Amino acid sequence: MVAKIKSGKSLIGALNYNENKVKQGKAMLIGAKGYPKDAKDLSFNDKLFRLTDLAAMNHRAKTNTVHISLNFPNGENLPDDNLNDIVRDYLNGVGFASQPYLVYRHEDAGHPHIHIVTTNIKRDGERISLHYLGQNESEKTRKAIEIKYSLVKADEQTKQKPNLKADISAAEYGKAETKRAITNVLSFIVRAYKFTSVPELNAVLGRYNIQADRGSKDSRMYAREGLVYWILDKRGNKIGVPIKASTIYGKPTLKTLEERFRLNAQLRKPFKDELTKILDGILIKPLTKRDFQKALREKGVQCVLRQNEEGRIYGVTFIDQKNKAVFNGSDLSKAYSANQLSAQFLPDPVKPKFQHQDQAQDGHEFSQASAGDELIDLLFAAEREDLAALNKFKKKKRKGLNL
Repeated sequence: MVAKIKSGKSLIGALNYNENKVKQGKAMLIGAKGYPKDAKDLSFNDKLFRLTDLAAMNHRAKTNTVHISLNFPNGENLPDDNLNDIVRDYLNGVGFASQPYLVYRHEDAGHPHIHIVTTNIKRDGERISLHYLGQNESEKTRKAIEIKYSLVKADEQTKQKPNLKADISAAEYGKAETKRAITNVLSFIVRAYKFTSVPELNAVLGRYNIQADRGSKDSRMYAREGLVYWILDKRGNKIGVPIKASTIYGKPTLKTLEERFRLNAQLRKPFKDELTKILDGILIKPLTKRDFQKALREKGVQCVLRQNEEGRIYGVTFIDQKNKAVFNGSDLSKAYSANQLSAQFLPDPVKPKFQHQDQAQDGHEFSQASAGDELIDLLFAAEREDLAALNKFKKKKRKGLNL
């Protein structure tokens, strides 16, 4: 069992997150302690006001929300009664025995897990300290529960064969709420992959039609270290409206990600040598960039090449899908930097003028338009010129009317 504790300032935010999952059929309320009604009879306000009434007992406390997830490995599907017993023992062990709480069983990930929503403000207004709660009381309690209920130990879960099939799909604009689609993908990617920069994160997010955006370097957002997330269309263009990182559950802001970068830099180290051996084996003979990407894909590695409008490669990122480790080429070695690889690639074969060019399977290579697009541009060139002239005429007319 793996326990994760998150604290915050919004009880309604934590409750809404779980209640929205229930509405979508992806979660179920299986327990409620410290409430005057049975769980099945509680309204949304019943659930919320019990917690906010306690939180109001201490106006000085900046943190009043505790959101805990207890995660179990694939195959360890426990009945609701057992889960509620585990929650009771866990909360007793971490000092929340007298607190009211709600328990939700979630079914929206590749492994069984439950969420607990409670508050750290007691009836007398005293605040339960969360300092080192995760690494002290939580760890001791988790290990005791694993023994008592004969659960798979967290230390042994890393030895199990990983489930490489993510239980998420690429975001499609208009198919689901933008914020919800981005949240679902980010939640999985941030948890599963070991990346150390925003470009590395984007290399993974690109597979799911999402992009993290800091803005241009001379923008106010960039100066203030802001971050937004976009959904991308099939050609890699931003579509819809951006979602601020601070408004997404879990707050994947730049500050939060930078903490993750430092941790991931250590976590990905054991996989560096294995990846370089794969690269060396493939680079023994000259290849085109497409053949290079294909050879890596057969080894379980995605190669994302970033190119400008002229087709020049200015960045390369490798995603080891087996180990979920992400490396910028130059972080592995200068030999795998964008410039060095570009110098080694053979030129792509020239295709017939109007033959369809398949879009690259790796990294959204949108810099080269297909021949079909060129034909469409040619056919509609005259009409576009007429439309441009008409728009120019309308602007002059509005200017003359002072509109």
